[in-house]
Amino acid sequence: MLAAGRPIHCLRDLTRGGLATAIHEIATTAGLSIQLEETAIPVAEPVQSACEILGLDPLYVACEGRFVAFVPRPAVAEVLAQMQGHPRGQDAALIGEVRPAEEFPLTLVTQVGTLRVLDLLSGEQLPRIC
Repeated sequence: MLAAGRPIHCLRDLTRGGLATAIHEIATTAGLSIQLEETAIPVAEPVQSACEILGLDPLYVACEGRFVAFVPRPAVAEVLAQMQGHPRGQDAALIGEVRPAEEFPLTLVTQVGTLRVLDLLSGEQLPRIC
């Protein structure tokens, strides 16, 4: 990423709390809002399947070896190309955008086009039973 020679504002690993928790914490700390696009978030099929079986939300599952990067909009194409050129970054994708502060720090445009609020988990992520 540094080889692209473009500014990188923030990098955050997804080990604790997964993607939603990491991004929610960043948005809250920065006093901004972030909107994600569900269809743009790369979730491996085995992970998606396991989460469905176990009733877990993959957005809140810890992701060892994964991170989220915040870069200025003009730098996105170059940084993504650099990341995708690495064997471990082939699935790198633009998954959302930072916005001025809104009512909720983190929202997700779902696959069907509705808006879902993503909040911090209030405890352990438990399987859904219904």
